[in-house]
Parts: sequence; structure tokens; C-alpha cells
Amino acid sequence: MSLFKLHISLLVIFFTINLKVNSQSIQKPNLIIILTDDQGYADVGFNGSDQIPTPNIDRIAANGTVFSSGYVSYAVCGPSRAGLITGRYQDKFGFGDNPLYAPNDSTMGLPLTEQTLGDYLQAADYKTSIIGKWHLGVHQSMHPNNRGFNEFYGFLGGGHQYFPENLTLLDEFEVRTEYGSYRTKLLKNQSRVEENEYLTDAFSREAVSFIQRNHKDPFFLFLSYNAPHGPLQATEKYLKRFPNISNEKRKTYAAMVSAVDDGVGDILDLLRDLGIEENTLVFFLSDNGGPTADNASDNKPLRGKKGDFFEGGVRVPFAVQWKGVIPAGHTYDHPIISLDIFGTIAGVLGARTKNDLDGVNLIPFLRGENKNAPHEALFWRNHKVDRYAIRTADFKMITDPKQQNLFDIKSDISEKRNLALDNQFQLNDLTEKINSWKSYLKDPLFMGLMEDEAYSKLNPDRFGKKSNE
Repeated sequence: MSLFKLHISLLVIFFTINLKVNSQSIQKPNLIIILTDDQGYADVGFNGSDQIPTPNIDRIAANGTVFSSGYVSYAVCGPSRAGLITGRYQDKFGFGDNPLYAPNDSTMGLPLTEQTLGDYLQAADYKTSIIGKWHLGVHQSMHPNNRGFNEFYGFLGGGHQYFPENLTLLDEFEVRTEYGSYRTKLLKNQSRVEENEYLTDAFSREAVSFIQRNHKDPFFLFLSYNAPHGPLQATEKYLKRFPNISNEKRKTYAAMVSAVDDGVGDILDLLRDLGIEENTLVFFLSDNGGPTADNASDNKPLRGKKGDFFEGGVRVPFAVQWKGVIPAGHTYDHPIISLDIFGTIAGVLGARTKNDLDGVNLIPFLRGENKNAPHEALFWRNHKVDRYAIRTADFKMITDPKQQNLFDIKSDISEKRNLALDNQFQLNDLTEKINSWKSYLKDPLFMGLMEDEAYSKLNPDRFGKKSNE
């Protein structure tokens, strides 16, 4: 072969390879978020569980990266989900409480000023779906179909019965108490449907169906399980997997986690069988820490539980996979937060967001292209008790009018040793950071779950249809 022909051949190979790389870089990945509800930090295999096998959830960890310091933006469901779906600290837009079930209240939930991840991805020509729990407002203006999701299958409130025979209320206006909403029939978009399967299995089924119907186009699936949130209910199929657990509450909880794991397996298998595994970014996490006494979850070695700003309330099982892009079998130790899911997706797609995000694109950090920490600090606020928390690379401070707690969080993950008395410099530095962050926050826009009785007195038409309807 002449040198000229060799040169031309090498150019063709170069441009072919370069075109392939470029086409991969601009191809829109499919996006899946799998969110559990009230799952304990220790209740996945990749965090050391030997009592509740989670082989399919663990596949995400094996295929990708585990966040050893993965946090959510609040310690209870509603505000945590508001942060995740907007990529912003929810206190910046007044979502400081769990919203009440109030179908007549257009202010009870996610403000319309906020762009959801669904809104963002619809504008980028994605097929979007949320399956399972919403908990961001019951009023029609806040319905998932009006907040960026082409498809919705699930329920609007904060929890639900799992057995279909218990779903006896025809619509939201038949509800008469907050927890009565757990018995509404499920919604498929705007219509009530009859469901015949155990709820977790039904949500997994619908997730598989959505992927099968939309895999030829870019899609976004938000699989928002309500398991293992109470009420603790499981079918015999899953209960019989745990004959050695004598504590009935723990046994049922384990069965509920196992049902989720089966669903995760169905989804991962489908991605592989459809040949789209390498073009799909998958996140797995819990919306907050486990409420250990309520559902027998396990947060060890963390201190605290759901509702706390100790690690057991806000540090959660958290992993991500994107085969061929994110390193497999790795653990990432820098603190990250659920807000980074939106930040990562926006970074990958490149389109501008309506509001400034607090989440960042994690991909350069996970690939080792950026050696710095993604965040200088992470923050939390509980407005009811004037409590704040901050996590930096080395320290964690929790402060309220009664007490200051300071922990060397890298060496004391269980937060056993309060160093506040001997570290005034650190306290001052962290307090200054919190005060700066506080300047961006808003008071809550609505009354929350703990104000159920007071809200009902102020809003006697809370559940019934309005007189002009």
C-alpha cells in the first residue's frame, strides 16, 4: 500500500471513530429514577445487609457507583421529593412540610413557579412517566399530567394501602381524613382504575410496560415506589422468603423490600434484552432514612431515623449506573445529594433550566475528570423547631436554639462524639455558612401534616367538592 493510500485509510478510520464518539456524546440517554420510601440505610446488600437480600438493586451498584455519603434534602417524604424533582433546595420555594391531602387547595403542594424534571425533559422531547407515589399536591393544577409527565399511574397522597381489595374510595372527594386517602382507587392519568395486583407488583408491571412502549424514543421513568412505607403489608409470595425472621414487623418489611427488588430486576433485565442498557442512566435511592420503630428498618451504623438531621434521617442507600460512562464497581466518598440527579441530567443534556439548580452534574466527578468535591457544603432546615444542619467534607453540625452538635463525620459516621465544646472556630465557620444559605430561604407556603386538625378547621370544604362545581 502506498503512503498516500495508507494516509487516506488512517484518516477514514480516525473520522469514523471520531464520529462514533461524537454521536454517542450527543445521543440522549434514557433516564430512570427508582425511589423507595422510608428504606433503611443498611437494608440493601451494597450497604452490607445480610438479612434482606437485594440482588437486583445490588446490580445497579455493581454496574456503577455507590455513593457512600449520598444524602437527600430532607428527612421526610414530601420535601425530599420536592427537592429531588426540582433540583433545588425545597425551602427556597416554601416547600418545608409534608403537604396535606387537600384536593380543593391550589397552594397545597409544589408551586407552579417550579420547573419539574418532567417539565424539563418534556421540552427535550422525552417521553415521561411517573409511576407510584406523587405527594406533591392533590389539586388538579398539581396533577402529574400538568407537571411534566405524559403518563401517570399511581396515587397522589403520602401513602397507600397495598392490597387492591382495600382500595374502596372512587375519587379524592370521597376522602374524609388524611389517612383515608390511602384507600383511594389508583389513577391512570386522570381516570380511576381497578387494580388487581399487590401494589408494588402493579407499579413494577407498569414500569416495564412504559419502557416496552417507549424504548425507541428517549424516555424518562420516575418509578416512585411507596414501599416499604407503612402500612406494613406483603403477600405470601414475599413473606415466605424470610422464614428465619421471627419479628413479624421486620419480616413484613423485608418482604416489602424484596418485592421492590424483584421489580428492579425486571427493569434491568428488560433494558438488557432491548439492547438499551448502555444508553440508560439509572439512579436508585430512598427518599429519607428509615423510621426504625415504625417499620422495623435498619439504619446502622448511622445514628437517628426518619425526621432527624442525624445521619439516619438524611443519608440513604444511593447508587447509579450508566454502563460505559460511569465506572463500574466503584464507591464515591465525597458528599452528594438527591438534588444532583436533576443537575446531572441537565449537565448531560445541556439545555438551560428555568430556575438555577442547587444540584450539580456528577458525571465529571465520577469519571475522575474533576478531582474536587461536588459541593463545599450541604444544608438542611426544619423550620418548625428552628433547626439547621450542614455537612462539609470533614464536619457535620446540627444546631437549634437548645443545642449545638458538631461531629467529625469522616471518622465518626455514627455521630457519637459531640465536639462542639472544643471547636468554637469550626462552629463559627459552619454557622456563617448556614446564615448565608438562610438568606435564600422562604417561609413555608402551606400548613403541613402535623397541622392536620388546625388546617381542617380553617378549611371546612377541604375534602368535599366546591359548591360551584
